[in-house]
Amino acid sequence: MKWVIAIIKPFKQDDVRQALTAVGIAGITVSEVRGFGRQKGHTELYRGAEYQVDFLPKLKVEVAVPDALLDQTLEAIRNSAHTGKIGDGKIFVLDLQQVVRIRTGETGESTI
Repeated sequence: MKWVIAIIKPFKQDDVRQALTAVGIAGITVSEVRGFGRQKGHTELYRGAEYQVDFLPKLKVEVAVPDALLDQTLEAIRNSAHTGKIGDGKIFVLDLQQVVRIRTGETGESTI
């Protein structure tokens, strides 16, 4: 099992959710986060004063996937979050050692 974490642009949330549903992903977690990478923020104008915005709004999408669905999941996120512009985001993949469904105590891939 893998834990997939994707940092994406906020307006791509629905596209990514639909793509993951089409692949067969049953549940995702989405958090509003702020950050920057190569994009390095931008400058804004407020009441005539210019100021630097370093941390940009992003979404962190987290999903647990069985090994068999990993490649399709990565492709679905990449294709649906892609705009071709700087700041499209990143996808991180980590090993997931164990999953436990709290309600039943069930463990393993069947809990995903």
